[in-house]
Amino acid sequence: MDMACFIDAAENLADIRPAAAGTPDFSELYETHYAAVYRAALRVTGNPADAEDALQTVFLRISGTLAQGGELPAARNPEAWFKRAACNAAIDILRRRTARAEVSIHDVSDVPLKPVVEPEMFLKERLRRAIAALEPEDAELFLLRYVEGLSNGELAELFRQEKNNIAVRLHRIRQTLQMEIK
Repeated sequence: MDMACFIDAAENLADIRPAAAGTPDFSELYETHYAAVYRAALRVTGNPADAEDALQTVFLRISGTLAQGGELPAARNPEAWFKRAACNAAIDILRRRTARAEVSIHDVSDVPLKPVVEPEMFLKERLRRAIAALEPEDAELFLLRYVEGLSNGELAELFRQEKNNIAVRLHRIRQTLQMEIK
């Protein structure tokens, strides 16, 4: 991934506000976390171009926050925080894609309906759409657990909830998704 567009942002941030002692600057954050952000977004969207858009969104949001004098949230596990940000950005992209893909019933009323056998690719797309239809926090939780592999304990800490509550929520989310894709 080319970092050229982010270098300019990092240089502009350095002009606005120097990094506090012990605080990583923008380019350090990017170099440390861009690969994890990209991989998380790619797993969610299934599309390299959309993953790059999510990567850009995450780091532009961070750039904007830092440029306005804000600080990033303190996180015990920064990699999990960046993956969560990537999942959020990727889900937003999926939702926009789903919203654009909706077609009026009147636009297809002349098309004859015939049964179609769905290959695995279509099943994955149905799952992506079902995830995009979930509540944002539920979609995040599901993706961080089953796509990114965070443990229930890590999720409990990240979402500031009890571990048992996370397990129950994940069970309900799985049930909802199963009903959606059947």
